[in-house]
Amino acid sequence: MFFEGFTPGYRTANGRRFRLRHGGEGPPLLLLHGNPQTHAMWHKVAPALARRFSVVCPDLTGYGLSDKPPVSADHAPYAKRAMAADMVALMATLGHDRFQVVAHDRGARVAHRMALDHPGAVERLCTMDIIPTLEHFERADMEFGMGYWHWFFLAQRHPGPEAMIRCDIETWFDFHTSREPKPRDFFHAEARADYLAALHAPGTIEAICEDYRAATTIDLDHDRDSRGAGRRVDCPLLALWGAKGSLPRWYDPAAIWRGYAAGLLETGAVASGHYLAEEAPQEVLDRLEHFLRA
Repeated sequence: MFFEGFTPGYRTANGRRFRLRHGGEGPPLLLLHGNPQTHAMWHKVAPALARRFSVVCPDLTGYGLSDKPPVSADHAPYAKRAMAADMVALMATLGHDRFQVVAHDRGARVAHRMALDHPGAVERLCTMDIIPTLEHFERADMEFGMGYWHWFFLAQRHPGPEAMIRCDIETWFDFHTSREPKPRDFFHAEARADYLAALHAPGTIEAICEDYRAATTIDLDHDRDSRGAGRRVDCPLLALWGAKGSLPRWYDPAAIWRGYAAGLLETGAVASGHYLAEEAPQEVLDRLEHFLRA
């Protein structure tokens, strides 16, 4: 079954309504998804984690069926600082003031900022298939620009990219998610349907573009301020990436993360492409089994 044992619902935090699924018993664990997905990306690992943890899987601010702040000149509602604060507030409504976090892609960027801004809330952090945003832009070259072309496309001024995506949402989704070759049925049918339904919901495409616009502006300001102040991730950090993906071709992810971790750091590659939790769920679970604390 899809998310067996989980309860779907909505909760309000920071004045916004968020869709989520939650299930299990034990210490609280927050799972944050990436783009252009929803919390449904965790369907292969969340039920197993729920045997040990109280697992919370929300749609991020602007994504899925969560509330979508409108486009703004400064993109502030989609700064990772603001999105992280939304998730901390959401967990507080469930009675969780301190919790562990596992996050992928854009969600991992939110979680990285969360660990910097809310060190008292984040007990342990696992990021999947990212290095810090600032490092991407400061190391940018032609290979990065061609491989992560969508970063530059989505960050163009409103309403340009939104209008182009809306011309053929499904074709855009398939092209966007094919950074490594994969069959059309790679995503679970229910997950894929959820991703596409969210993209057709009013405001989602604008929210995604605002997320990427924030990444080229306000997020970099926050990241530079944190680096200048010497702020690093204090909690234990596990940084994973797909061995078949772009990160290990372009960077030494372990070396980069060493510059951002103040405490215990574990790193490693998973035998997958970008979508670790959907392509190699058992290996992800094995890594988390040894890292997370029940």
